[in-house]
Parts: sequence; structure tokens; C-alpha cells
Amino acid sequence: MTQTEIKSFAKLNLALNIIGKKHSLHKIETIVAFASLHDQIFIEKTKNRDHIISFIGKFSKNIGRVNTVFKLLEILDKKKLLQNQKYKIKINKQIPSKSGLGGGSMNAANILKYFIKTNIIKVNKKEINSITKLIGSDVILGLNSTYSILNSKNEIKYFSNLKRFYILIVKPDFGCSTKEIYSRVRKFNKPKFNRPTKKVFDVINLRNMQNALENIAISKYPKLNKIKLFLENLSNQEFVRMTGSGSAIVAYFKSKKKCDNAKKMFKRKYKNYWCISSKTI
Repeated sequence: MTQTEIKSFAKLNLALNIIGKKHSLHKIETIVAFASLHDQIFIEKTKNRDHIISFIGKFSKNIGRVNTVFKLLEILDKKKLLQNQKYKIKINKQIPSKSGLGGGSMNAANILKYFIKTNIIKVNKKEINSITKLIGSDVILGLNSTYSILNSKNEIKYFSNLKRFYILIVKPDFGCSTKEIYSRVRKFNKPKFNRPTKKVFDVINLRNMQNALENIAISKYPKLNKIKLFLENLSNQEFVRMTGSGSAIVAYFKSKKKCDNAKKMFKRKYKNYWCISSKTI
């Protein structure tokens, strides 16, 4: 049977504010970019009675049977959108889990996008929103891998033709539990992105923004602060910020050379920590 390969890009939160809480879920607004770092997803039809989901690659260990892809296929089956057709899905995991890079959520988003684009399933915008919410709050962001802003009204605005950053993504030898980090939120921010324009993405503006989860993660894992300070003290970085609920921290640069030099310096200091140079797309 024909096998299709798709890419599932890592998600970056350039800024993130917690603006409230509703029905035990936190409401956020966020500025999002995507990195060229990606998982590979291989999809093909199968005559098997059940879907077959498997993971290979550097970060394939410790992924539970009930994962975001499993949840997506379960939802589509319950809604009878796949018309009883089963799929074999193999994912080469290059994005580390519990890093804030949205690896699992983006996997589900890109498989859903593939099903929609190839007319395997037919759904309207309301149904898409409903499906993504059942899997995870950030899944909806992965349906279009480009610069975007999610505002306080849960509306997404997309932006094109923006300058790209070269980025150094660093993850220490531990991950952060999204649930645990959010459970420690005590303060809310006022909405700032309800009327977003391209100016938001200017470096000067991005430098003055924040990830509201960063200090929470740092208070639990002081190592994160040491990493961030090390990256901030490197010359030529534009800004440094944790993505999502961590534990990955990202340094942003204007040139590949500056980014590659930063990677060499980081590897000399932190030999056992994972890091990769990449680029926003």
C-alpha cells in the first residue's frame, strides 16, 4: 500500500500570557512560530482490524499507548469520519517530549490536517475546533505551521513574509509536566494581543515580552535559570525565552554563524544536555 510522509514541525512560543481560567482550564494568549526541527510521520492504509501506531527515533521511548495520535484516531472513529478505514502510522520522533515544543500535539494536528487536505474526512471549521479541543488546547495551532497569534477570544491570526530567526534549542536532562506547571499559576495577565499586527514580531517588541510560565518552571527547576543566564550572556543573541511549559529554552539569532557559534559554546559548558540549531519557518 502507498505510504505518505508528512512533517510535523516543533512549535515555539515567542510569548505566552495566562489571562484567566475557565472550567479548570487556563485561558492563554500566545505568539507562535515553528522551527524547521520536525518529526517524520508515515501514514498508510491497513487492512488490520485496528489502527497501528508506532514510534521510532531518538525520543521514541516512554510514549504511552494512549497518546495524542491515539486520541485523534479514537475521536475520528467515534464520529465515523474515517468510514471504518484503519491506518498504520509510524512516527520518527526528533522532537523531545516534555520540552514545551508541542511534539505530540503537532503530530495529532498534522495527521488531522493530512486527513482534511486529502478529503479522507470532511469536516467544517466548527467540527475541527471541537476535535482539536478534545485532544489538547494547543493542537489547533498546528493546523497551519506559520507565524500566528492566538488571542484572548481564542481566535488565531496568521502572518506571512516575516523575518526568520536562527535558533538554538536547548533541553536539560529533565522535562516539565504541563499539568504541574499550569497548576502553579497564581497570577493572570491582561490581554495584549487582541489587535495583533506584524509589528508584534519586531525584535524590540519580542524582547520586551515574556512567557508567563517561565518563572514558575524556574522556581521548580533552578537549573533552567542557569541555562537561561548562560544563553543570555552569549554575544549576539536577540532574546532568550522558554517555550511552552518547558523545559526547552530557545535563544534567537539573526544569523546562522552566530547561532552555530553559540551551540559550540553551549556544548562545551553543558556536554550532557540536548541542543540543536534550527531556524524558524
